[in-house]
Amino acid sequence: MRMLQFGSYATGEGIDYSHPDFRNEDGSTRILALYDETLDREFTAEEINGALKLSDEQERFRMVPSRDTSGHGTHVAGIAAGNGRASNGINRGVAYESPLLIVKLGTQEPNGFPKTTQLMRGLDYVVRKSLEYQMPMAVNISFGNTYGSHSGTALLESYINDISNYWKTSISIGSGNEGAARGHTSGILEQDKELEIELGVAEYETSLNLQLWKSYVDQYDVVIEHPSGTRIGPIRQIQGPQRFKVGQTELLIYYGEPSPYNLYQEIYMDFLPEESYIDGGVWKVILVPERIVQGNYDLWLPGQSVLNQGTGFLYPVEETTLTIPSTAEKVISVGAYDARYNQLADFSGRGYTRQTNQIKPDLAAPGVGIRSAAPGGGYTVRSGTSMATPFVTGSAALLMQWGIVEGNDPYLYGEKVKAYLIRGAKHLPILPEFPNRFLGGDGIIVSS
Repeated sequence: MRMLQFGSYATGEGIDYSHPDFRNEDGSTRILALYDETLDREFTAEEINGALKLSDEQERFRMVPSRDTSGHGTHVAGIAAGNGRASNGINRGVAYESPLLIVKLGTQEPNGFPKTTQLMRGLDYVVRKSLEYQMPMAVNISFGNTYGSHSGTALLESYINDISNYWKTSISIGSGNEGAARGHTSGILEQDKELEIELGVAEYETSLNLQLWKSYVDQYDVVIEHPSGTRIGPIRQIQGPQRFKVGQTELLIYYGEPSPYNLYQEIYMDFLPEESYIDGGVWKVILVPERIVQGNYDLWLPGQSVLNQGTGFLYPVEETTLTIPSTAEKVISVGAYDARYNQLADFSGRGYTRQTNQIKPDLAAPGVGIRSAAPGGGYTVRSGTSMATPFVTGSAALLMQWGIVEGNDPYLYGEKVKAYLIRGAKHLPILPEFPNRFLGGDGIIVSS
């Protein structure tokens, strides 16, 4: 099978290249190349094979020192393309004969998530390699965050849309696990009516940021109310950051401007501790209208994985909880469902995109209790849209194998793959109307 599988993993985990599921019967690697951004180094198949011949693990990783410390990347790659050798074929993935092209993303401190430029560099690398090999490529990105307008028009999404037009590619991206996380709220601000947004902050929260996205034509001030009742503001729109102190918390407020890639405005609010923690309790963000034309607004917190339990909006809105870059137009945005009970996965990020109202996710795949490869040679069970996405990536690889490699349809890539998968998806009985914000354009990919 002459297909490529590319893994791009949250927090830059990479892959356990020594796992039997990523090796051929003779013990050689199925990985064509492994690019580790944290080491700024590419490891070739020859180098990996040299390391695999060594019985001593320390010597092996001294030769090819790229590791998956969390197991996320290994698990994702196993779903998409693991051959199941460690389980006599029982736990094999979707495109289980496909060679692999792996990128371990670099990370930034303190949250350990990749920068936008690191993801862009990883995509550039795999497209160049697929051109070098003259092989079509199914790309898996099980990564996303909440920062941005969620309209699909910012720099990262624009870049992904552009790069999807190069060569013969299909890009699948998970819609994230923020559906039920209480990290998003939205509404419509009316002229001459102040509006209060309540945010619960748990004890021992070390920091917090809040982003409000609005139409640039709408003009309003912001008031911040501390849990004690003390108010700061109205905070008016001026150039540069504005700093305030209330209780044991310092506030940094910044009014953004539209960019060449984004016509919306962001108001960014950073909550910083004077000592160790910001003040817990119910904070209020009060919007004071001056001139309202459209009025719609959205607020997002950081992803649930970096917040304490109990921190979230008191009146959350589960719609528009897609993580970025699953908001990009020309990718297959993948939600998750529970295949055992044919039920929605409550954590799965919901659509549609903000303002542009694109139908996202495009479809959903099994993402609850998925068994796949784990570092060290065994298997483990995980849940998330990170697990659902490689089902779709592997399915795209099989379609492209049939179409491009076997000569049945030389143009079976990009949006055409998405269209075929959406048309072939099954409807979930509890959601008779499609499209919808849970499962997207048509329904679900059924696991076998």
